[in-house]
Amino acid sequence: MGYIRLAILGLVGLTVVYVLVSLYSASVRRERLEDRWEAEGRPGDRDAYVERGMQAYRKSFRRKLIVLVYVIPIIAVTVLVYLLNFT
Repeated sequence: MGYIRLAILGLVGLTVVYVLVSLYSASVRRERLEDRWEAEGRPGDRDAYVERGMQAYRKSFRRKLIVLVYVIPIIAVTVLVYLLNFT
């Protein structure tokens, strides 16, 4: 029963971290796009420029890497539990 409680609390904590990292990453990307728009001499509509960049970000590999927030801790805890209990 203790492992189940640990797993549930761990997943809730990892979900909070995932959401925070995702929001932070998106806001940093948006800020960079706004800065790039300024640096390029304000070509066209700013909102459209930023939205096109955010659509590209949503499909990017970098966004998919944030899933490692779940994967790495789960693997680490699983390995530790195995090593401590069965070796």
